[in-house]
Amino acid sequence: MPESVFLLRAPLPPGSPDETARRLLEALSFRPAPGSRVLLKPNLVAPRNARLSCTSPAVVRAVCAALLDLGLTITLADSPAFGSAAQVARAAGLDEAVRPLGLAVRSLRRPEPLRLSFGGSIGLSRDALEQDAILNLPRLKAHAQMRVTASVKNLFGCVTGCRKALAHARIGDTGDLFARLIAEVMLALPPVATILDAVVPMHRTGPIKGDPFPLGLLAASADPVALDTAVYGLLGLSPERVPLWAECRRRGLPGADPAHIVFPLEQPDAFDSSGFLLPDPLEPIEFKPLRLIRGRLKSLLGR
Repeated sequence: MPESVFLLRAPLPPGSPDETARRLLEALSFRPAPGSRVLLKPNLVAPRNARLSCTSPAVVRAVCAALLDLGLTITLADSPAFGSAAQVARAAGLDEAVRPLGLAVRSLRRPEPLRLSFGGSIGLSRDALEQDAILNLPRLKAHAQMRVTASVKNLFGCVTGCRKALAHARIGDTGDLFARLIAEVMLALPPVATILDAVVPMHRTGPIKGDPFPLGLLAASADPVALDTAVYGLLGLSPERVPLWAECRRRGLPGADPAHIVFPLEQPDAFDSSGFLLPDPLEPIEFKPLRLIRGRLKSLLGR
């Protein structure tokens, strides 16, 4: 059964993507029953360079407005690597963007242990696990440790607080275990649909310190793996260069095979990614103790 990935042009510079966001939601047939609980999961990584490192407030606001029209109960939340969700949302301008809709950004909390196939567990937020559906709103970014990240990596933000950083420290230098961890987090969540913000993605490096790249793309899929695979192909990548793609292929996930993907709207060759730079070689995944302490203090001091 082919997996559909919907690609649409978006205005550059980012303006009002309301019509594009609604078209993508219609293409996805994302219409939970009125009253359903839906988590909107943006990418809120850190207060630093938040206007580029986080999902565009215009994109998040457009999706929120469309879902509110459907009578859904929306939770807009994330668990940033550094600082609280409220701190990062303020720095990104997201709190200001969604306030007129009666929404506020909050942190994902209430960890529930998720047993991992390679031993141990990690705390996955019950705020995410108890939803009827998740609408994933990542931003396409180069990544110094994973080369490039989009849909699947953004779901790692459903792990609460400092547990993400502790995972970096515990298994970051252990082969492919970090990619395996992210895949298992994704597979434990309720049904996930994704709208990817690639209007002005981050390239050269990331996930915080990179540079803007004018791609002009919004993309969507009911399968986060398929959406990522489509983007990897658009960027001219192979599984050997992308740890998360290699892990999804190892697991035999259908969306990881480009042959199983169809594009009902725009085709990938409609978007010019020439000049989109990615880090090479990759940096170690492991976090050092001082960085862990600094990140934890920022989270504790956030409101």
